[in-house]
Amino acid sequence: MFNPFIKPANAILAGFSYLKRDISFVGMPLIISTELTNNCNLLCPECISGSGKMQRPMGFMDIQLFDKILHELSPYLYNINLYFQGEPMLHPLFFSFIRNTKNIHTEVSTNGHFLNEENAEKIAGSGLGKLIIALDGMDQEIYGAYRKNGNVSTVIEGIRNVISAKKRIGSSLKIEIQFLVSRINENQIPQIKRFAREVGASMNLKSMQIIDKEDIGTWLPRNRKFRRYEVKEGEYVLKSSLPDRCARLWFNPVITWDGKVIPCCFDKNAEYIMGDLNTDSFSEIWGGPKYRIFRKSILSGRHMIEICRNCTSGLRGVKY
Repeated sequence: MFNPFIKPANAILAGFSYLKRDISFVGMPLIISTELTNNCNLLCPECISGSGKMQRPMGFMDIQLFDKILHELSPYLYNINLYFQGEPMLHPLFFSFIRNTKNIHTEVSTNGHFLNEENAEKIAGSGLGKLIIALDGMDQEIYGAYRKNGNVSTVIEGIRNVISAKKRIGSSLKIEIQFLVSRINENQIPQIKRFAREVGASMNLKSMQIIDKEDIGTWLPRNRKFRRYEVKEGEYVLKSSLPDRCARLWFNPVITWDGKVIPCCFDKNAEYIMGDLNTDSFSEIWGGPKYRIFRKSILSGRHMIEICRNCTSGLRGVKY
């Protein structure tokens, strides 16, 4: 039976545990990110999936695993993200995942290559809360410099398809255009802002994570406002002091397509597996020894953890 007090009570518990730096009695997460697939149709060079540098198996989430996740966590969740690595719309059961989350605010991030008129109509009427569409340039030369194998005209047409479908059926879907700022495309920021205003979408200028330091000069924006790195003693380092705290470990875990529970979205290769939902319940993993040890390590020396060294969480002025 639905209990309207579970969510707020759990949110208070989770918030109190985070503020008190409690590593064990932490409540349940308020948000989860689920990876429908880590496969992608693009070959973006600074993406673990697109660049071919992913070290874990490729696959698609079993919808029965997803139902298991929802069965245990839906009483507590305020938000669920149906993306991590890869392109979620490649999943053959993509729309079934959205239907199953109809009582939870749900977000999808896509590269925009599958938003034909039919899919746009389905998305607009699906009950999805927010659709994030990546558009990193307003012409093929600029867009294609990073979005290898992509077509800017297809993405722009897809955005217009979703906007049109939304208006036609009176959908409450929120649409956000995400622009990954680099040295190559930063001069097109005024154009992308005008386009977002024209179609009625919100705009997110996102800083670029660079996984290959040899290419940092190619991608690092000239405008320091959009950089997540700075030069110190001849080396590019993150513009964050990496304080010994991280709200994600109390509020927002990530679940890979094959059921591995990992700390956050910066663990792209699932190097810090806290547990496996194919063998254990989420609550057993969330309050288990691996999570307690990892939370303690974050609180005592976050700078020592490899995945944290490219994280901008909490860094003012930089979107991640």
